[in-house]
Amino acid sequence: MKLTWNKNKKNNKKRPLEAIGNYPNLPFEQQNPDVDSQLQNEESSSSQNQEKAPAADSLDSDAKQLAQSFQAQGTKLAEDGKYREALGKWEAALNLMPENAVLHEQKAQVLLEIGDAWSALKAATRATELEASWAEAWVTLGRAQLNFGEPDSAIESFDRALAIKPDFVEAQDDRKTAVHLIKRRKQLHISGLSTDKSRYMVGDKTEAFG
Repeated sequence: MKLTWNKNKKNNKKRPLEAIGNYPNLPFEQQNPDVDSQLQNEESSSSQNQEKAPAADSLDSDAKQLAQSFQAQGTKLAEDGKYREALGKWEAALNLMPENAVLHEQKAQVLLEIGDAWSALKAATRATELEASWAEAWVTLGRAQLNFGEPDSAIESFDRALAIKPDFVEAQDDRKTAVHLIKRRKQLHISGLSTDKSRYMVGDKTEAFG
């Protein structure tokens, strides 16, 4: 299978922190001087502690940059054929960005390369859950389903991809492969050669995927 790495990264917008408003006319505004002084001291101490602590946005930014670094390292390793090392980098990235659909999809591709169809199926499914309008993720899911021996489900995934991108050649070709496998299964059943198993491994035909 020829790997096609999608280097477009999703920009996750952060929710802005809401500003805390000032309410000057509360009933307890008029306090005695000692209480006011105590409150001011506590607020000053709290403010100093907040200044010492790292900002949440800063932590999020650092984590995102680290995750993107792991992702880039994994992509390079995968392109060099070092699939298990790539998986390790992507797992580290997913610990920091668990809802990154691109990472799940890339992970699924590599899992297919090393023959772990079940894990690829789970990773690709997660990618489609996170980005249901991403045609490439549906194609990867369809390929995982084919390798797991579920051509009927694969056709549904390829149809989802084609509904998003009608001219998607890879989805069209892979769908034809799935249809061919279903026809072959029916022929085996008619000839009395089929077993009672509903699943079977895809043969050399799927190796041409790319």
